[in-house]
Amino acid sequence: MSDQPSEQPPYSPEARHLEDIPSVEVISRAAVMLLSAGAERLGLADPDPETSPHRDLDEARRLITALAGLVTASAEYLGLHAGPLRDGLQSLQKAFREASAVPDEPGKGPGEKYTGPVY
Repeated sequence: MSDQPSEQPPYSPEARHLEDIPSVEVISRAAVMLLSAGAERLGLADPDPETSPHRDLDEARRLITALAGLVTASAEYLGLHAGPLRDGLQSLQKAFREASAVPDEPGKGPGEKYTGPVY
């Protein structure tokens, strides 16, 4: 057994160069990552979100706002992906409102400066 790390093959079929990935895929992947991270920070991955060790509403607010900006700014390029991403964003915004001890005023919640009020 060697202490030397094994070298990676010069080419792996799973590896893709960033310049080969279409912009809509890059945007969609970033949006899905923000969506997933926001859900985690709201505790939605746990059976009881209120007691989730991952719950952090301040972090969730930042992630949801970033997602709202990305989805709003890139909606025209996302085509069929825009609708489901907007639906996911709106679900996170509603979950945030429900999770908040003192809900934000309509239009003041995370990402609402980009999306408008979510009720």
